[in-house]
Amino acid sequence: MGELVCPVALHTAASTSERIAFHMLNRKTGHRLHREFVDSETGKVVAREDQVKGYEAGENDYIALDPEEIAAAVPESDKTLEIEAFIACDDIDDLYFDKPYYLTPSDRHGAEAFALIREGMKTAKVAAVAETVLFRRVRTLLIRPQGEGLIATTLNYDYEVRSAEESFSEIPDLKLKGEMLELADHIIKTKSGRFDPKKFDDRYDAALAEVVKAKIGGRKIKTTRPKPEGKVIDLLEALRQSAGKDKTPAKRKAKKTAATGKAAAGRRKAG
Repeated sequence: MGELVCPVALHTAASTSERIAFHMLNRKTGHRLHREFVDSETGKVVAREDQVKGYEAGENDYIALDPEEIAAAVPESDKTLEIEAFIACDDIDDLYFDKPYYLTPSDRHGAEAFALIREGMKTAKVAAVAETVLFRRVRTLLIRPQGEGLIATTLNYDYEVRSAEESFSEIPDLKLKGEMLELADHIIKTKSGRFDPKKFDDRYDAALAEVVKAKIGGRKIKTTRPKPEGKVIDLLEALRQSAGKDKTPAKRKAKKTAATGKAAAGRRKAG
């Protein structure tokens, strides 16, 4: 049985082009600056044709590599995206996710094969692991059906993902139960909601945009004051105090109710 071939196109799904970008200027003249590479020993500017990449083999010991030598290591690209295996959708930890792309059929002739792969993956509830060459590197991608198309997410290599055990090793092993778990459940319920990406924005980028607008309009730029640091709360102690405060009024109320009941009974007898 021959392999199913489908012509596809890869489109960037996430972009940072909308972020505000700055250039370096000469404060005195307002002219834009450009970077130059300077020899660390002589202090002289090095011409572009004399610049080569180098690998540090030891302290102050570098191995120069010409562009042709580096190009020899670049994998040959045949512009194909080859599926290695189909796996369960939750088999890969999203910690390995890197950058998302939209995957679409590149022409009408491939639309039928594309739809066949997409619907087959939806029915079987699987994702595909594939390999291709992107930006001169062999990249592994996870492909998942999404609506009428496919989402291809580049994956980080295992050596690029740091061990969670190293980061979590200093966290104390606390056994929480009873009232503390009830407190956590209460906090979660009061803050429960749904993820809506439109509700989140880059406040720093928005603030920069306002600064630029104010500068262009000749308005005074308002400086923001840092928020005061909140007090560090001992949750266990706070819970104990809260529990103590809740119980005290209840006891007093119970005693008051009992006393009121006795007084009423006494009045009834006297009458």
